[in-house]
Amino acid sequence: MNRFFLRSRFQTFILLTPVLAAATSFAEQPSLMPWPSQIDIKSGTMSLAHPLRVEISGCDARLVHAVDRFRAQLSLQTGDHYRHQDPEANENAVLTIHCSSQGLPVQSVSEDESYALEVDAGGAKLDAPTPLGAMHGLQTLLQLAEWGPGGWDIPAVRVQDTPRFAWRGLMIDVSRHFMPLDQLEREIDGMAAVKLNVLHVHLSDDQGFRVESKKAPKLQLLASEGMFYTQDQIRELVAFARERGVRIIPEFDVPGHSTCWTVAYPELASDTPSPRLVRNQTDQQLPPLDPTNEKVYKLLDDVFGEMARLFPDAYFHIGGDEVDPKYWNKSEHIQAFMKTHDLKDADALQAMFNKRLLAIVTKHGKRMIGWDEILVPELPKESMIQSWRGPKALAVAAKQGFSTILSAGYYIDLMYPASYHYLVDPLAGDAANLTPEEQKRILGGEAAEWAEYITPENADNRIWPRTAAVAERYWSPASVRDVDSMYARLDRVSTELEFFGLTHRSSQERMLARLAGSAPKDVVMVLAETLEPVKEYERGETHEFDADMPLNQFIDALSPESEASRRFNRLVDRALSNPQDLVARRDVRRILERWRENDALLQPYVSASWPLQSIVVFSTPVSQLGSVGLEALDAMEDNVVVTAGEHAAHLDVLKTAEAHHSMLQIAVTPGVRKLVEAEKLTR
Repeated sequence: MNRFFLRSRFQTFILLTPVLAAATSFAEQPSLMPWPSQIDIKSGTMSLAHPLRVEISGCDARLVHAVDRFRAQLSLQTGDHYRHQDPEANENAVLTIHCSSQGLPVQSVSEDESYALEVDAGGAKLDAPTPLGAMHGLQTLLQLAEWGPGGWDIPAVRVQDTPRFAWRGLMIDVSRHFMPLDQLEREIDGMAAVKLNVLHVHLSDDQGFRVESKKAPKLQLLASEGMFYTQDQIRELVAFARERGVRIIPEFDVPGHSTCWTVAYPELASDTPSPRLVRNQTDQQLPPLDPTNEKVYKLLDDVFGEMARLFPDAYFHIGGDEVDPKYWNKSEHIQAFMKTHDLKDADALQAMFNKRLLAIVTKHGKRMIGWDEILVPELPKESMIQSWRGPKALAVAAKQGFSTILSAGYYIDLMYPASYHYLVDPLAGDAANLTPEEQKRILGGEAAEWAEYITPENADNRIWPRTAAVAERYWSPASVRDVDSMYARLDRVSTELEFFGLTHRSSQERMLARLAGSAPKDVVMVLAETLEPVKEYERGETHEFDADMPLNQFIDALSPESEASRRFNRLVDRALSNPQDLVARRDVRRILERWRENDALLQPYVSASWPLQSIVVFSTPVSQLGSVGLEALDAMEDNVVVTAGEHAAHLDVLKTAEAHHSMLQIAVTPGVRKLVEAEKLTR
């Protein structure tokens, strides 16, 4: 885990087990995400011009509530009124929903989530084996709603849909920066919209213990800074998630990342514990729990038993990652214990600890999950492995008989673009060489959002919309992997997610407005839209983590992936690939001209603004990129040959623009570089 260190409608038949039909333009695709297993788009529409009558049979109470939410959401997305059913309006369009069985009392990873949806001019019919599938079908209906010639309607379709993976999750760290309950509920609404079904909440770490414990109250009194969920709030969250088909998996990280435990109970540490919760990287005394101390197991038994009753899901995450062995290796009493019990090294000691934990978790009716460091040959197969270190560890675990899920490649806190995460597949790499039986043990994956650099203000911006692309990887057939198609659909889905209450766009606008101060907002935005946060772990390497540091700079406001920059780079591809596309060339030119002129407009405001001083280093390079791009475009359109010296000067501008400053980078250089590389040179 290394905390500091990715329509118009057309009338044809599409069976998407190969790829999205290449002949279909992106404008013609329904904006569905995730893309269904099979979809047949027919002629005709179901009009939403009148109130919608809904009939439900065979489903549990969750479907009644889901239909209420469906009506409310449809009203928000369309601006029309579908919130209530008129019992006398028998001629209205009808949505009939039927479930073959009611759902399990506690949602299970093995439940059937498939559904069949058929829409024609007379109405829509949704059939599913369970309420989970019916809820997924309702989300598909919401995404299908669009403007038609006579108002809002839904195209006539036939959908047969089932998820590729049973475990489709999002992990959110609430220890390093606490997230209020309403925010987690907002994330769950977003998850349900794109058919994710597991919220993994990282509830304890060196920065805090975030759940009320009545068995061990010191945990919230001394190790939460007053920011924790009460047990009633946890019950509310679990019920909220169940209503939306989402399971809640708690994680309490032990024996490492355990400062919150040892601040409250210092006698359980394997060395002199930190006197306070970890606030920054200067806090170096981070001993793990002492596996030789029976009091450790007594406390964990009490707390895990209490938490097991709060979280009804069958799975319980114990962390187990990044245990620093130096504390165990230098402890005389721990070394004596290891010698007595024939434990050859720290890995063997942790394996012993994990076996004890497994007995505790099993005793309380749960199945244990841990990060892939817990994987040792001696570990009982009842455990489940979550791989963050790579596909090799995932494949090894599956080959050894463990159920597994993948998070490597889905660390969304690393600021990679949606396309990076989208092309990571749980069954690729080493897993591709497993037998079919071994591959069945790979249940799916989880996107992971660690919280060193997120707060409630920018969390949505960090999670969405990229997580929707990850959701498609978990749900859709493996062959659905066309990146351009994904982005074409993601743009609309991103807008729809805001109607669910998510703030990934609006929070960025608000934060950037604050940073702009008295400067013209449009001038600041012209520059800001060319920038993205640095990727991977560069921020942690150049600016040490500090939990008390205000996250109010441009890097905190800007999206991990600039939509404007991506569109510019794509626009350049269009202009270069088709010399007859005069619209694309015109639009590229207008953008380049705006960049060229923007520096002069911004400079008068910089000296009086600390935030602008942090990004002014990019203003001149972006202006120069505008000039260089225009020169390259002029040469191309006029068929002018460029001298070697001119070309070299253009490349120098690009090299300067590619430098990182203030934890940011210019994201439009790929497009400008393609224009420069297209220059014709003198011989």
